[in-house]
Amino acid sequence: MGSDAEQKRPIRANMDMIQKLQEQVAPEIFTPRCAYDGRKNMYTTRKLPLPDGKQSFEVPLRDPASPGGTPQQNQKYLKITITEAAQYNPVVLQRFLEGRQSHDNEVLTVITALNVVVRMEPTSRFPFNVRSFFTPDGKRDIGNGFELWRGYFQSVRPAVGRMLLNVDISTAMMYKEGPLIDLALDHLGKRGGQPNLLAPSRGLPPHLWRDIQHFLRGVKIVTNVGAGRGRGPRMITSLSRDGARQLSFTRQDGTSITVADYYRTTYNTTLRFPDVICAGVGTRGEYIPFELCFVPSGQIMRKEIPPDKQKAMVEFSTLKPFERLDSIRAALGVLAHGQSEYVRQFGLHVDGPQPLRTQARVLPPPTLQYGPGSKPPTVTPREGTWNMADRKLYRPAAIAKFVIAVYDGRFNQTSTQELARSLVVACKAVGIRIEPSAERPYLTWPKAQGNIANDLREAGRHCYANMEPKNTPPTLIVVVLPENAANLYREIKHFGDILQGVPTQCLKATKCGRGNAQYFANVCLKINVKLGGINTIPDRRSAQILTDPHNPTMIMGADVGHPAAYSRDRPSFSSVVASVDSNTSLYVADCRVQEPRLEIIADLEAMTKNMIAKFKSYHKGMEKTTNTDPKRIIFFRDGVSEGQFRQVLDIELPRIKAACESLGIRPAITFIVVGKRHHVRFFPVDPNDPKQADRSKNCKAGTIVDRDVTHPVEFDFYLQSHAGLLGTSRPAHYSVLYDDSNFSVNALQELCFTLCHVYARCTRSVSIPAPVYYADIVCDRAKNHFDPTQGDLNLESSDTATDVDVGARVERFTQAFKPLHANMSTKMYFS
Repeated sequence: MGSDAEQKRPIRANMDMIQKLQEQVAPEIFTPRCAYDGRKNMYTTRKLPLPDGKQSFEVPLRDPASPGGTPQQNQKYLKITITEAAQYNPVVLQRFLEGRQSHDNEVLTVITALNVVVRMEPTSRFPFNVRSFFTPDGKRDIGNGFELWRGYFQSVRPAVGRMLLNVDISTAMMYKEGPLIDLALDHLGKRGGQPNLLAPSRGLPPHLWRDIQHFLRGVKIVTNVGAGRGRGPRMITSLSRDGARQLSFTRQDGTSITVADYYRTTYNTTLRFPDVICAGVGTRGEYIPFELCFVPSGQIMRKEIPPDKQKAMVEFSTLKPFERLDSIRAALGVLAHGQSEYVRQFGLHVDGPQPLRTQARVLPPPTLQYGPGSKPPTVTPREGTWNMADRKLYRPAAIAKFVIAVYDGRFNQTSTQELARSLVVACKAVGIRIEPSAERPYLTWPKAQGNIANDLREAGRHCYANMEPKNTPPTLIVVVLPENAANLYREIKHFGDILQGVPTQCLKATKCGRGNAQYFANVCLKINVKLGGINTIPDRRSAQILTDPHNPTMIMGADVGHPAAYSRDRPSFSSVVASVDSNTSLYVADCRVQEPRLEIIADLEAMTKNMIAKFKSYHKGMEKTTNTDPKRIIFFRDGVSEGQFRQVLDIELPRIKAACESLGIRPAITFIVVGKRHHVRFFPVDPNDPKQADRSKNCKAGTIVDRDVTHPVEFDFYLQSHAGLLGTSRPAHYSVLYDDSNFSVNALQELCFTLCHVYARCTRSVSIPAPVYYADIVCDRAKNHFDPTQGDLNLESSDTATDVDVGARVERFTQAFKPLHANMSTKMYFS
């Protein structure tokens, strides 16, 4: 299917036009109706009567006038061309489910069609986001113009011998319905305030204007006055810098008129608040006064979730296992597959509301080894957790001297000295060596509004010149941050990781001021690895593949992070981390900038060579081994959808091999994709049985599912490696795309589970292998590579940009991306 502007129009608008085409323009051709994906593809169970397999239609953009109503003036039409692209026999799907056919494009197309079919009914009734649909039932107002809605995710997935319907609960942040003035005031925290607070001539400051514009860009509004009367929702693209009484434009006759006077003379509408700003819509610079705009319900906020709303989002999304399962069962009634004409027409049937039962296994946890002086030196986790009491870090670092910089006004000299004492005590308790000068760190209270880099550099100079051993920099800079200090945090990390090459550890004032021993113990875990130490290692008997001295193994994790969905002119970032020690517990990282939305890691060959060089250097310099080349590389790839598996494997695997060949080595390579953004959930049949469930009523840490719900032909499995906390645990999905080493199923599953226990930040097993977690963190911290004092390098906001601008702006980011300081390139600065 093709149209003049199908890719630029919102999916909802496209679907409305196709509905008009099928029901009003050409019902004789489209009966029964086709299923449509909102973009280029339509699916039908019969051959359409199209001349030569192709036909164009003119579809009115506006609804026809009702009987007796005023005919539409200047009606415009959208040209839609339907072309028969291909025919597929569903028999290929049956062969695939039976394991007799590979996962090729034909199979993928049939599965895609089935997903479109089951989405058609809920898409017509609810606000939607890709495969999720949301209802206002139980919505929650969280302030600042936002509310949270619950909804349902659904996806048709292949399994061994059958197709499954994957249903889960999802959450979306929505813009509040109501007058645009009310929404803008609510966003500023002025709910119920005077509309003239939105008037630049009456004191609206520029920074609040920018805040409102960032908030409202992309929001759709309707109006019952002027040219927009009777039209569908229109998207806000910008805001005026002046109020309607000050904002003027030139009419066709060459005369100038203000927006306020235009509405008064043309539409007999006198504005109540003529000094309030206007909303810009369309591509021709049309402005509509705020007071004439209304925000319809059900608009999903597709930008990055504001930091101060993330807690509310998590709390609203969190459901205990039995609550989530009950909601999933109820979803089938809301999604109404039995009432869908599309589902019936395509011959689909969804079995009853009971979820599928399957067999699972629980892997034994690995034994972990701690350092000398530990009592005892090893520990075996129970239900995904273990205790550091009476244990020393496997290889503790040393602190010669350090700085504490305080940016929170609640900390005076006495409380800061107590903080320093608590931190030193905690370091000693886990084995970190505190030299005499570090017993009394240098304390400073710089201003948060000052030059952060200069202030920290000056503190470092004081350490360098006045503290023993003199003429050496501080080992560490500890920074106490107030609440909501994201910008300050970014400046500190840019200084430490990029400019100066000194480890920094940030503390939240609300937590470190309480003197909680457990909090400081967790901080010490992060400090130790930032300084080059190792917290714990898997016992060799628990991880023979990882620690085999005859086959040195390098574990890699890789990820690509993309800008927010609405940003066209922000780059993507790629990250690679790799273990460098024989115990696969110490990692280094490489982060690069690349073109927007590119899922393939562009510089993977160079990044892999960098990782291998650091692996060899560490083995030779620190471990004094002669066997410095990795004999095996186990590559964990994050952030890849199932539809991209083949592309990523075909491009990235050769780049890894090319890096190895350029260095004269040929290690065995295993390529595993780790998925965590899926909606498969497992629930113990008996949540009160300690053999099935943990204390949170989730499946136990180490639960493996490798049957019934797995891929018909590929090697994949689900591993729930972590203990449940508040909500319903999500297992990680492992897809083994390539394996030179021919590992057994059990060996790979145990290897993955072991790597979930070496995450340096905590004494819990985590939900994905540590290197995958690290790669995700490195991508997230890519923004710290940009100078935070350069205002035009803001990754969180994006102005509207033309196609010409996009390339130039991406290049600006590429040139401004600063590399990691050499001092940090061998450290776990990201911990």
